[in-house]
Amino acid sequence: MKENLSEDEMREALFGTQNNEIAPAAEDLRVTSDQQHVSKARRAPTSRSPKLRVTLRVTSQFEGKAETLVYEANTLSRLIAEQEAKTEAKKRKFKYFELVSIESV
Repeated sequence: MKENLSEDEMREALFGTQNNEIAPAAEDLRVTSDQQHVSKARRAPTSRSPKLRVTLRVTSQFEGKAETLVYEANTLSRLIAEQEAKTEAKKRKFKYFELVSIESV
């Protein structure tokens, strides 16, 4: 390799060969109003409060006549909803309860 390079040779090594041709003009890529996408009007989202419906099978006597208790909790936590439903069952003097289902409303 040559140690004494001319300025032109250095430029060629660094930047490659230069083309003196003018690059073709780029296409006009402006977006006009008739080309724009118009989205459909969106419906306002209905605000739903977070609720869970807890269904318990409750009795006051062991293996006695069972009743179904439905409790709606204002939470998204299934554990807290179950605890609130059991507390409500205790307030209504039920001693034994079995969890049937927890559904979001």
